[in-house]
Amino acid sequence: MKTIVKRLVRDEKGAALVLVLILLLIGGLITAGLLSHMGAGLLAGEIYERRTDELYAADAGVEDAIWKIQNGEVTICPGQPIEPPFNIDVNDKSVTVYIELVGAGTYKITSVAITDGDGSGGTAAIDSATTIEAYLSASYLDLSALLDNAIVSQDTIDIQPGTEINGDIWLPIYDEEHLEEPPHWSHNGTIKDEDDESIVWPTAEQLSGYYWDDVKHLEEEAYPDGYVMNIPGGTSEGDPYVIGPLLAEGDLTIKGDGWIRLEGTIYVKGNLNFNPTPTININLNKQTIFAEGEIHVNPGVTLYGSGCIIAIGYIDFQPSIASAEDEFVLVMSITDVVWFHPNGDFTGCIAGDAHVELSPGGTINWISPEDKGLDFPMGVGDDDELPPVTEVSIESWEIKQQ
Repeated sequence: MKTIVKRLVRDEKGAALVLVLILLLIGGLITAGLLSHMGAGLLAGEIYERRTDELYAADAGVEDAIWKIQNGEVTICPGQPIEPPFNIDVNDKSVTVYIELVGAGTYKITSVAITDGDGSGGTAAIDSATTIEAYLSASYLDLSALLDNAIVSQDTIDIQPGTEINGDIWLPIYDEEHLEEPPHWSHNGTIKDEDDESIVWPTAEQLSGYYWDDVKHLEEEAYPDGYVMNIPGGTSEGDPYVIGPLLAEGDLTIKGDGWIRLEGTIYVKGNLNFNPTPTININLNKQTIFAEGEIHVNPGVTLYGSGCIIAIGYIDFQPSIASAEDEFVLVMSITDVVWFHPNGDFTGCIAGDAHVELSPGGTINWISPEDKGLDFPMGVGDDDELPPVTEVSIESWEIKQQ
């Protein structure tokens, strides 16, 4: 029996080597393919990660462009519809963004994120790019319908006897309590009510933001609160004292005896008071006077030219009017009352949120504000600057990779 077992063991010598060789052969065949597959997987993962980073970078470029459009950081207009491209770096990708105005309120945004090859010669090191092309629809702050009226109020209007109104009146609630009917005053025009939905009443934030863009570069040069500006003597109509753009950090008083010509927006964070001693002649020169508080234009001030006088608060308006019949002046209180008692006939629009009160015996004439050069959000013309964007929506979004 022992002899038989020894013979069997002796006959199996070398069998283990055969099995090992077979396993090595199979392992060698499998390992080559497995390593190749793993390498391809790692390469694919690297490419996928790079493409994902490119996509996020290009998307960030589009979002940045949308922010610039919403916040007035672009300068394109219908006359110059292409914005110079700008560059940002996101996820170690270089992103170039193009903005183009392709129609009224429609923007084309093209954002290209690029990966530069690293010179290693590998497949994943070649240059590549991801492009997002988006179309954006924008709604603008258009207050032109407001200026289509001689008088506008959201609450009440008080027209004294002997006053003549040549132009439309807009009043959401038209009855004896909010506006007494003639015969003590005459009216040549239409009285509109709440059915006229074209009129948009701006907020204080909208208009303050609109005019702040004109003066924000002056923050380090702003006049301090309570500053008194004395118009130097010797000025004349042909050689006026030039003011603007100007920023006052609080209340501002302008006094003196002479001539002023505006050459930019006057922005006052407090109350603005014109205190003539004895007279101040102001050429509005198509510019805007804006105050976050009140505006007091006292007797002794004479106004010339087209322009806007706008306050968030109360307006006391008592100047002499020397503007020509073809010039347009807007006097507007965004949240309060316009007390309108000028000396002379007035051409333009008077707008008071809470109340408008007119002095007896005056004449208010309305003409079209178009082509008067007013610094006011009035919609988009062929060569006009775009007004502030109030709302945007994305119409399409296309991704291209190469």
